Amino acid sequence: MRLNKIPATVVTGFLGSGKTTLLASILRQVSGKRIAVIVNEFGEQDIDSSLLRSCALGCEEEQAQQGANSGSDEQSADSGIYELANGCICCTVEEEFLPVMQKLVARRDDIDHILIETSGLALPKPLVQAFNWPEIRQHCTVDAIITVVDGPAVAAGRYASDVDKVEAQRQADENLDHDPSLRELLDDQLSAADLVLVSKTDLLGAEEKERVEALVRARVPAAVKTLFVDQSLTTDTAQLEALMGIGAASEEGIDHIDNHHDRHHAVGAHHDHAHDHFDSCVIRLGEVDGAALADKLQQLLKRHEIYRAKGFAALPGKPMRQVIQAVGERLEGYFDRLWGQDEPRLTQLVIIGKELNRDELQAVLSSAETAAAD
Repeated sequence: MRLNKIPATVVTGFLGSGKTTLLASILRQVSGKRIAVIVNEFGEQDIDSSLLRSCALGCEEEQAQQGANSGSDEQSADSGIYELANGCICCTVEEEFLPVMQKLVARRDDIDHILIETSGLALPKPLVQAFNWPEIRQHCTVDAIITVVDGPAVAAGRYASDVDKVEAQRQADENLDHDPSLRELLDDQLSAADLVLVSKTDLLGAEEKERVEALVRARVPAAVKTLFVDQSLTTDTAQLEALMGIGAASEEGIDHIDNHHDRHHAVGAHHDHAHDHFDSCVIRLGEVDGAALADKLQQLLKRHEIYRAKGFAALPGKPMRQVIQAVGERLEGYFDRLWGQDEPRLTQLVIIGKELNRDELQAVLSSAETAAAD
């Protein structure tokens, strides 16, 4: 019988800040812990959880074979991945988050730690408040809220990579005048943080680093540490393990945190989160020519209001799956793992943006399929 509460680490931050990279690194590098993962990325289907699936609850080989598809709830539970697709944890705590936590409590003797990745525009406060519900509080505690900040974006005053146009749309639309700005959202994410990680610091000069440090310091208590990290963190097992033993018990003081979101409600503002105005769609293809797919996707990023694209591709003759990420017009790709023996070699992308036409996106990207190229 477990005598101590299961610690949970909540990771928050904007799209592209490095949340999934952090979680995947913990799962790959930290051994000896049985870790359950709750992922709440915005999109019709959660690509991020697919990237994490192979490393949850022991990194057993058969879990890696489950492939890129989300699978059933039973499969997700068996693998230690719990997906909250669509929407935001802070809007659906009772409907979605509580049932997942009840499942984890039922499996508490098999779990050493819980990792929770919120969506890019979600606030951690409502989620952490749920840990005070009696049926959760008895068995679980929030070890820490970690806010991941994109260093170069904050230094440039964008707060998130290449999303200036999102902010401009909010300001231009009178129906959204109560929606939080990116700066307010960042303020609210930082206000709840027990630890702040500033990512991509290898891209920051000395003056830029000082600007970021000053912004963060003005928004968090002196007791909250700020760590400037780069890619080396992903392989530093000691540092990653340290992130999972902070012992903040964040739920005990969460009600006292003041933020913009609460103030909007206090004055009777309509509960209308900014990300309610995003569109998302999933594009599914077969094997594709990597260069052609990159070219077609780059064209779409320039022509359409696409804020984020993320997924994976199957390339002919390549034994490994290629991960594809795009923020703004910046497109990146890397190989993350071998395809499973019986896993369908499919290409899948989640695209998030404004006024997206799925059929048009599908038609353009389909031209990269190798069968079409032939």
